[in-house]
Amino acid sequence: MDPLLEKSVVFADGLDHPECVAIHPDGTVWAGGEAGQIYRISQDGSTVEEVANTGGFILGIAFSPGAKWLAICDLGKKCLWRLDLDSFKLEMYADGGGGHKFNIPNYAVFDSDENLYVTESGDFRKVIGKLLKFDKEGNGEIWHDGPFNFTNGLAMGPDEKFLCTVVSFTPGIERIMIDDDGTAGNREMYCTLPESVPDGCAFDADGNLYVSCYAPNKIYKIEPDRTATVLIEDWEAHTLSNPTNIAFGGPNLDQLFTANLGRWHITKIDAGIKGLALVSHKS
Repeated sequence: MDPLLEKSVVFADGLDHPECVAIHPDGTVWAGGEAGQIYRISQDGSTVEEVANTGGFILGIAFSPGAKWLAICDLGKKCLWRLDLDSFKLEMYADGGGGHKFNIPNYAVFDSDENLYVTESGDFRKVIGKLLKFDKEGNGEIWHDGPFNFTNGLAMGPDEKFLCTVVSFTPGIERIMIDDDGTAGNREMYCTLPESVPDGCAFDADGNLYVSCYAPNKIYKIEPDRTATVLIEDWEAHTLSNPTNIAFGGPNLDQLFTANLGRWHITKIDAGIKGLALVSHKS
């Protein structure tokens, strides 16, 4: 058995094929379901509570700076939702931006100024993916018109100078620089991952990028020199089963949580790797 797989457990069960996972600063773990559910899971994984439901199919979720609200990507409703975390009031945030209507809004990432970047996957087997950007007032634009081969997971670079986006059917990771005026800069292929379908990604505190794959059941580690190695693999697909989104959490931010679209649980991996703190965790 993979040594790291031995340090992996089912953290919380009974979810409806979760695609996404995010960690609140209070230690609770949040996820979505394929029938529009938004779940809040207790710090120890013992309690799973449905706090909202969009009636759609939840893809990526992200907490705003200060974790005041939750951005929700909804495949079924083809929109972004805003969930107030005090009242659990759910409001439509956007159905597109810059003249573009969402088809597959897939994943969202905030920067420290509360700008929200969102991947628009486009469509299956069509190279029409884009990146959209919304300012803190909710005004949207096409930030990068691509085209990308199915933009998926998204991670903000450690210094907020670039974004890394998963391109599932390349398959690999592309990096887009953020120019000083906030516009999209140079675009380049960061790393390819042949014979895989990468989905989610997250940085650690040392600048390594971790990429979870819908298929096969692996998580890759990509070092700053762009060397890719397998961090963990589960060929049985019991603990990791189509791992889609990933997030660092735990008291020391050194546990890696994965959603498993192929099953009904969230996995916790005692990775011993310090994750990069997101803007939601910064005061």
